[in-house]
Amino acid sequence: MTRFRMSLFSLIGAALLLMPAAHAQQQQRPLSPRGKASTQVGGSWQKQDNGEMGYSGGKWIDIDYGRPILRGRTDIFGSGEDYGKGVYAGASVWRVGANVSTQLTTEAPIVIGGKRLEPGSYRLFIDLKPGEWTLIVSTQPRQEQYDPKNKSAIWGAYGYDSKYDVVRVAMKVEKTQLTMDQFTISFVNMTDNGGSIMFWWENSRAMVPFTIGM
Repeated sequence: MTRFRMSLFSLIGAALLLMPAAHAQQQQRPLSPRGKASTQVGGSWQKQDNGEMGYSGGKWIDIDYGRPILRGRTDIFGSGEDYGKGVYAGASVWRVGANVSTQLTTEAPIVIGGKRLEPGSYRLFIDLKPGEWTLIVSTQPRQEQYDPKNKSAIWGAYGYDSKYDVVRVAMKVEKTQLTMDQFTISFVNMTDNGGSIMFWWENSRAMVPFTIGM
């Protein structure tokens, strides 16, 4: 047997040995990967010492959330009296994604629904109604890892308590021709004065405007 054939058989054997491991890694991936929407405001573009333009002095606004995927499902939010119940999964509101509660963290004061939010971290929930979603901004503590014994912090939206609400603002929902397969949160129409947060899954999209507090 030539060295070429021996090398070829060795490569094939190695590939076959790696296939189960690669398959196992695929199976271990979370069904709803974590995602982050980010923007930066208040800084300026200036020429650096190396002659290139750089951005400095900005403050970050981040949203950390789980990104469920349709995987062939349709009418994900349902209709009629059952609207929203599927994604509530037994909770009273939607966690705005999956798994760990969705969290907004801002280094700059922002104003949503006429309410000023000081720099810090907040949880986001949505009360789903046909044609109108209500965004809820909350100070309720969240669990980073699920612990059923921990009653002082929330996992997802289970145990949601409205006493922690600091903002409730209605968002108009629009239907889209394009279908968003993986739930997506984005900052859109951004300026240094503010912009909007967009929530989009399947063919339902809603936005809420916000401004940067002075």
